[in-house]
Amino acid sequence: MKADYLALNSRIFETMADLEKVVIRSELLMKKAKSSSDDGYLDGVALNLHGFYAGVERIFEDIARTIEKSVPSGPHWHHDLLLQMSADADDIRPAVISRETRYCLNEYRGFRHVVRNVYTFSLKPSRILELTEELRQCYQLLIKDLNEFRDFLHRVTDTEMG
Repeated sequence: MKADYLALNSRIFETMADLEKVVIRSELLMKKAKSSSDDGYLDGVALNLHGFYAGVERIFEDIARTIEKSVPSGPHWHHDLLLQMSADADDIRPAVISRETRYCLNEYRGFRHVVRNVYTFSLKPSRILELTEELRQCYQLLIKDLNEFRDFLHRVTDTEMG
């Protein structure tokens, strides 16, 4: 278990670094969209917002697979995984994210679904702007929670060693 948790911790850390780049890129592209009135930049923002949640979901799937040995399935598995990460898993792990983080991430989960199922020209620019403006705060909540979870992983591996 120690090696699995150490590897998981490393993968979480790497994906967190990638998520930071996605946040920065989203903000930069939104700035360009506003200053140029070029809708093409909005397409890039939408793609990065999609990528943000996809990265978050990869972390959550990795945690569920490694620790609980159970990833939700079925038509609502994306939503169920988000709920799973905000709940304590009795005697296995604490909640990975807070309720507040779950609520903000749920907005990006829903948007990711829209991006995957419509043409970019059908997306609402006001919604893309709103999500971009809220992205940094949601990302910071997520990072705080993930760092606390990584501390848990460190404590578990330190206990096994001691």
